[in-house]
Amino acid sequence: MLKKRIIPCLDIKDGRTVKGINFIDIRDAGDPIELARRYVKDGADELVFLDITATLEKRKTLVRLVERIAREINIPFTVGGGINSLEDAKAVIHAGADKVSINSSAVKIPGLISKIAGSFGSQCVVVAVDSKYEHENQRHRVFVNGGRIPAGLNTLDWAKQVEELGAGEILLTSMNQDGTKNGFDIDLLNTISKALNIPVIASGGAGQQSHFKEVFQKTRVSAALAASIFHFAEIPIPLLKEYLSNNNVFIRI
Repeated sequence: MLKKRIIPCLDIKDGRTVKGINFIDIRDAGDPIELARRYVKDGADELVFLDITATLEKRKTLVRLVERIAREINIPFTVGGGINSLEDAKAVIHAGADKVSINSSAVKIPGLISKIAGSFGSQCVVVAVDSKYEHENQRHRVFVNGGRIPAGLNTLDWAKQVEELGAGEILLTSMNQDGTKNGFDIDLLNTISKALNIPVIASGGAGQQSHFKEVFQKTRVSAALAASIFHFAEIPIPLLKEYLSNNNVFIRI
């Protein structure tokens, strides 16, 4: 059995780490270089870096900042934001990223998933899926451009297509739960992780140690990602891992 992973996420805007609630109400959360160093020391299993306004503002990922962070860490490093072509992916990987994350561009150009996987291997391709439950339709739908625009896609259907196109992993964020600290969207994560053969990273809603235990015990997700609770030291990663281990979650200490 593979060990479950704990992954801090650095949402970057204008070179700073930020965090919002339901994809809005953004506030500053610190220097990304300092946070990256701290997470390595704390025993994070991986690190995700997302330039959250790169797609919206038609900018490229902050390659120089990627290079600086990559020099400071020795754990797997995923980078996303504004990656719209194979050339963009190459630039990020050459800057030190182990994996690239694509979101809006994957929806607009599904073949990009296959192109990057063909050049660097499926293990390098993480497709980020921002999903929102629409109560009026009683279904989970995909959103793009920082969660601002509906993509006209059913979340489960898109997740299956992403796997078929060659993605090695899915980073699934519940927009309804994002930043609320009320817990992960167990129903959504259970549905998607059971339907796929590739790893799923749970994102959106972590606020307590028990939320991590619940998502690992009630779904098949391979990893759980969080931001503000780690950035503001509300839940130290070493203590979280000890708690999970004591609750029979197979995790790297």
